[in-house]
Amino acid sequence: MPPQLIFKIWRLLGYIPLKWLHALGRAIGYFYIWFPNRERRITEINLRLCFPELADEELIQLRDEGIKQLGCTLMEMAAIWFVPTRKATGLIREISGAELLEREEGQGLIVLLPHLGCWEIIGLELPIHEQVTSLYRPPRKGEYETVVKQARERSGAVLVPTDTSGVKRIYQALKLGGVTCILPDQQPKSDKGAVFAPFFGISALTMLLANRLVRKTGAKVIFAYAERLAGGRGYHIHYLPAPDAIADQNPVQAATALNQGVQSLVQSLPTQYQWSYKRFHIQPEGEQSPYRKR
Repeated sequence: MPPQLIFKIWRLLGYIPLKWLHALGRAIGYFYIWFPNRERRITEINLRLCFPELADEELIQLRDEGIKQLGCTLMEMAAIWFVPTRKATGLIREISGAELLEREEGQGLIVLLPHLGCWEIIGLELPIHEQVTSLYRPPRKGEYETVVKQARERSGAVLVPTDTSGVKRIYQALKLGGVTCILPDQQPKSDKGAVFAPFFGISALTMLLANRLVRKTGAKVIFAYAERLAGGRGYHIHYLPAPDAIADQNPVQAATALNQGVQSLVQSLPTQYQWSYKRFHIQPEGEQSPYRKR
């Protein structure tokens, strides 16, 4: 389907109630549950790796609900990207831990946003009252870039490229007391600026960007996620403290603390984590990717 047609449909869908969008997303999820596909396969592999103690029946239940939630993630973009900002942020029903956004005068803030719940709505709400500068990796399909970038910047965020110039601007923003949002569970493309650290007991190539930023700028670090409420009622944003060891001088210790923080959040809301992501694709030398077909 041509991208322009997809965007037109998404824009129209944005004006129907969120509960209908989520219902449609769950229906899409059923399709992915019934038929063999990449998302179902990767989800099963990740769940077996991360929850080896689960019986097969429990694992399948978690897999199925996770895939339905993935459908909700897809459809709710219509209600977040393509409607007026006030209407979209009106879907936020509660914010817990907002006091963690407070910091010393002139101190920057790093907000770690795992692929949990609806991270997009935090990226829309936070720039309304904070100066947010974040790294941005364009979509693989160039036709999507302009639309996605405009949608994510429309409440005041500034998106910068994932290269040296972009990282430099993040440093500058934090030193001026600004905010940056980072997806801490995104696998780096290479081991440059990253180390292997355990995530659910599995070696995962983990970024050191947050560690380097906090050590060089003295920024405060917190976690955040937006819980998707049942019945399409909206979202509950949670801000939580991050482990102090994320700033450790030992890179492995810092990465381990980062992953432990993400793991703790995921364990509190496992059905809303993006299990279809190949988090463990890159493995230490001599180890095979768990996603490789045998």
